[in-house]
Amino acid sequence: MQTAFNASQASTDFSGLWIPLVTPFDQGQVDRAALKRLVAHYRSSGIAGLVVCGSTGEAAALDKDEQLQTLHTVMNEAPGLPVVMGLSGYHLGQTAARIKALGALGLAGILLPAPSYIRPSQAGLIEWFTALADVSAVPVILYDIPYRTGSRLDLETILALADHPRIQALKDCGGDPAKTQALIEDGRLQVLAGEDANIFSTVAQGGRGAIAAAAHLHTARFVEVMRRIRAGDLAGAQALWAPLQPLIEGLFDEPNPGPLKALLAERGLLRNELRSPMTRASAALVERLQRLDALAA
Repeated sequence: MQTAFNASQASTDFSGLWIPLVTPFDQGQVDRAALKRLVAHYRSSGIAGLVVCGSTGEAAALDKDEQLQTLHTVMNEAPGLPVVMGLSGYHLGQTAARIKALGALGLAGILLPAPSYIRPSQAGLIEWFTALADVSAVPVILYDIPYRTGSRLDLETILALADHPRIQALKDCGGDPAKTQALIEDGRLQVLAGEDANIFSTVAQGGRGAIAAAAHLHTARFVEVMRRIRAGDLAGAQALWAPLQPLIEGLFDEPNPGPLKALLAERGLLRNELRSPMTRASAALVERLQRLDALAA
């Protein structure tokens, strides 16, 4: 049974560009100084907000205390900038308890994927997301990313969940353009591109924005591409978008965020360090990305 909900007190406009922050490390520990540098670098860049502890943030390699410390550091360094917290799990009670605890922190939303490893039915997925949305004090962004969770959210499942007043958006990594278009046309959820290569097409079709790892780089260009699309200047947007496409492709040729961290380290924003089993990008890929990065500038 859904708890009482005041939409005016828990509604977020997720339009625009959201950056899923990497988590910097220094000799195995979360590098809070570098994290503060990152927030300072992005907070006035025109982005809509930040996502903490997403897959790009290596959240699975952080313990719960580190996740909370990372969240608090980001929120303290970006007053007034909306922050979304990624939260995954496969134990319903524990996940619900964490969502309740996060509800008092002033978050703009919770980014919530299907439970990994379990591979429940579509009915089970509806039960999962409904139970967690019921206890959330902030809006929920559904995270449809079957290649990480092992569970695909069918169109009918997402449409059923769209009736829940707290479920307000979708990070779309589902890999189904027809489903994306149907959800945009339905209009109840704010559809956000989750695959960076799909930003242009998603926004041009009426999607509301994107949560994009590649936008750590050339952030202002990503923001301007989306602004021009919304203004109807598709030709201008395409001219800015075209140089970004090879870089975006290259950034995901090896597991994210290894390639991204290599380029951010070159910019002096963090150390090129990841937590096992994530590894640094290969020297050959970094060399190629350096060329693509320069061409995108």
